[in-house]
Amino acid sequence: MLQKISPFDVMVIVAYLVGIVAVGCVAGLKRRSERGASHYFLAAHSLRWPSIGMALFATNISCLHLVSLAQAGFDSGLLMGNFEWMAGFTLIVLSLFFVPFYIRSKVATLPDFLEKRYCRQCRDWLAIVSMAAAIIFHIAFPLSTGWVVLHGVFGIEKWTCILVICGLTSLYTVLGGLAAVVMTETIQALVLIAGAVLITAFAWMKVGGWDAMASALAQSGESVRLTLLRSPSVEHEFPWFAVFLGYPVLGIWYWCADQTIVQRVLGAKDENHARIGPLFCAVIKILPVFIFVLPGLLFYVIVRKGMVSGLEVGNSKEVYGIMIRTLLPPGLFGVMAAALMAALMGNLASAANSISTMFSYDLWKRFRPDTPESRLVLIGRVATFLSFVLGIALVPLLDLYKSIFSAINEVISYVAPPITCVFVLGVFWGRASARSAKWTMWVGSALGAAAFAAKTLHAWKPDRLQWIPEFFIDMPFMMLTFYLFVACVALQVTLSFLLPKQAHEDPERLFWNRPSEALRSAGWRGFGDYRVLAVVVFCVMTGLYVVFR
Repeated sequence: MLQKISPFDVMVIVAYLVGIVAVGCVAGLKRRSERGASHYFLAAHSLRWPSIGMALFATNISCLHLVSLAQAGFDSGLLMGNFEWMAGFTLIVLSLFFVPFYIRSKVATLPDFLEKRYCRQCRDWLAIVSMAAAIIFHIAFPLSTGWVVLHGVFGIEKWTCILVICGLTSLYTVLGGLAAVVMTETIQALVLIAGAVLITAFAWMKVGGWDAMASALAQSGESVRLTLLRSPSVEHEFPWFAVFLGYPVLGIWYWCADQTIVQRVLGAKDENHARIGPLFCAVIKILPVFIFVLPGLLFYVIVRKGMVSGLEVGNSKEVYGIMIRTLLPPGLFGVMAAALMAALMGNLASAANSISTMFSYDLWKRFRPDTPESRLVLIGRVATFLSFVLGIALVPLLDLYKSIFSAINEVISYVAPPITCVFVLGVFWGRASARSAKWTMWVGSALGAAAFAAKTLHAWKPDRLQWIPEFFIDMPFMMLTFYLFVACVALQVTLSFLLPKQAHEDPERLFWNRPSEALRSAGWRGFGDYRVLAVVVFCVMTGLYVVFR
């Protein structure tokens, strides 16, 4: 049953939508005289570390995360929190080892960086894969999740919800470019955190706190729900070793080599701002386990104890909507709606902006290098609009998945290995050659596509595909990710010896002779030094794993 929305809720929703669009448009028009492509796509390299950190967080945490992490908390407890806390370690890697080369090489896109390190073919392939991934992972998947909650709670019709949200988001994204996106993402990050804290607080009070929840789980023999690292005898899909081996492959692609994420870093004012921004994001990434995953677990206890009468959760995909309807008092739905819309709009805007940047710099300028900057901005705006259209078109297909969060990570697991491989070897191994990287990306992508096709077809018609080995079908997807990565590394290392670097390759020497070289550049004084902050973040994340292991 849909909840009646009060006039106050309607006022909050309307005020949020009007306000965020206005802020985005004003940010885009603030420097209307600056029509250069650098201003539109990279905010004229003016971003400071707080904006970078908040924008990274808002780009990552979409409506998909709000809904799907609550679903994961309800289904399996804190387990999926690994994807949030492991990200902290990956952001340290981005800050210390990848950022210096991205900033010093003055690239506009990561495919551009790959061309400087390797060759043009690597740039072309990464641009195509990255644009497809952004449309699927950052536009289509969030839309397929967002409309479920907004419809289930507020009664908004599916396509009305999708078209209105996309229309409003495209308005300021097309007009303002990265400056508008980052400005709105900073506000949206605060709004979605406030909304998540709100529903967590009500779930916490309903259960009676941590001790009451832990006691209820212990009585039912489910204390394992409070742990993140689990043995294979307890957890088949995400055992502890799969998390430690598989996540770095996914994480380095997502946080260090995905244009949608890293574009905020590329727009930094200087190298120190670019280094501190990801570390600030790593600190904020502590929160999702407590305000996104934990509410789902709390609600599981609420349902098990019969504290919500007449409720049947037949489809856990609906959990977040049911939580909003049953836990929040009238008058607060508007705040929660604003949080959901903030999460959805922030993700859509960042993805569309990164797609337009890659299309303009990596593809359009490839064939028309003399395109003036004003025309390039126009091309980027058209690409932004088309990315929304393609994302909307994929929604019906993605609606077929039962667990969206698990589905998106599983699909990423087939895409990430070759890209992670060429970036890691490119930055840490000077002998990695252009020809080896090119073939590794092509062959690795083919292997990933073949593995995905085999698993999908087997799930569809298992009787006709009995020849596929059972261990392959039962293998946790994060272990499959790790094995694909190992195969890509073996292939690139072998090819680098058979097809070594040529004299003209990598003139800027975009690799570290030793990892310690990455720590030599000067940082800010005292606690603001990126090296000090990196150590602090590492110790905090390690401590959290010790407590919740």
